[in-house]
Amino acid sequence: MLQGTRDLLILRTLLPGPRYGHAIAKAIEFNSEVVLQVWSTDHFIRRCHRQIKRSWISVKEGTSENNRRSKFYRLTAKGRRPLDLETRKWDKLAGTIARILRPAE
Repeated sequence: MLQGTRDLLILRTLLPGPRYGHAIAKAIEFNSEVVLQVWSTDHFIRRCHRQIKRSWISVKEGTSENNRRSKFYRLTAKGRRPLDLETRKWDKLAGTIARILRPAE
């Protein structure tokens, strides 16, 4: 996976509203039709902590739907800027690669 892609996926998954860690991972897997398998729990937590330090996401303790204590992550106003910027970069890169792979005839 390209550098920064995982951060982008986490931010995008939080756009509709807060989710706990396992739900973020499952949403990424589901929305990718299980093409993207979520990396290790430790790696995932490190990514979330990095985004918390950058103030891109916030975290709050709560109870999940299966009645377990969980950390719920929320996209912050400051996190919307890198989400928008990285989404535009991704769209540009994907379009460029598609033009190279399928040149106009």
